Amino acid sequence: MDITRYLERRRAEVDKAIRKFLPPHGAGKPSGLHDAMRYAVLSGGKRVRPVLALAACEAVGGRARDVMPAACAIEFIHSYSLVHDDLPCMDDDDERRGSPTCHRKFGEDTALLAGDALLTLAFTTLASPTNGAALTTRAAARRLEALRRVADAAGVHGMVGGQAVDMAYQGREPDLPTLEYINTHKSGALIAVSAEVGAYLGGGTLSQVRAIHRYGRAVGLLFQIVDDILDREGYAKLIGVPEARKEAQDLLAKAKKYVEPFGGKGRALAALADFVFMRTY
Repeated sequence: MDITRYLERRRAEVDKAIRKFLPPHGAGKPSGLHDAMRYAVLSGGKRVRPVLALAACEAVGGRARDVMPAACAIEFIHSYSLVHDDLPCMDDDDERRGSPTCHRKFGEDTALLAGDALLTLAFTTLASPTNGAALTTRAAARRLEALRRVADAAGVHGMVGGQAVDMAYQGREPDLPTLEYINTHKSGALIAVSAEVGAYLGGGTLSQVRAIHRYGRAVGLLFQIVDDILDREGYAKLIGVPEARKEAQDLLAKAKKYVEPFGGKGRALAALADFVFMRTY
């Protein structure tokens, strides 16, 4: 399949939905904070995580509208994490995607609050009824469980925990087990839960959700190893580029094996794994 076209189509759908959840331009006080939130989310990005959620929903035969709020929420969490990562107390970056980082454009105080606001907006979005309709008891229970899974992946047992360990190793090289912990938690956990929640809210069976979660874990680690290869950091620095590329190939094969049982419905998930891997070349 043409994965570039698929990504463009899905990204347009996600961006349209995201704009509905974000405070609109000129929404009143605190206008500066609203502007910073919009800037953080709408200034680029491929929307890999929400697209993974939509593709996973597709794989189990679900409806995109049932997953879209969760897909947007995950992108808000991802965006908040980038805003906070760029702050002087963390990575101290001046640019992201060729533009000034949020704190450079709006100031550290506003950027910090924008990250906080995006995180809380994520959980408001996750808990909101789809299209304003009241949730059935069963749908509400599924939404609550999805919220729990996303919170777990974003918090101390996931992304935040991975970032904490990464910060603890600033200025020194972690060993391989520590590096794997950082990669599977800091970036991998949110990618894995994107796929898992997409399948779960799409109505997947227990075995389907498990398979797609395993796929997501493989793709999450693959994503970080590919970044390491491109930057000559992490895995690439510790075990060398050839071995890191071999590890990436193994993860790609695992990811695609997990979605084989979905047949044509899982084609987008397989193509997304290929897309992530091909950045190594």
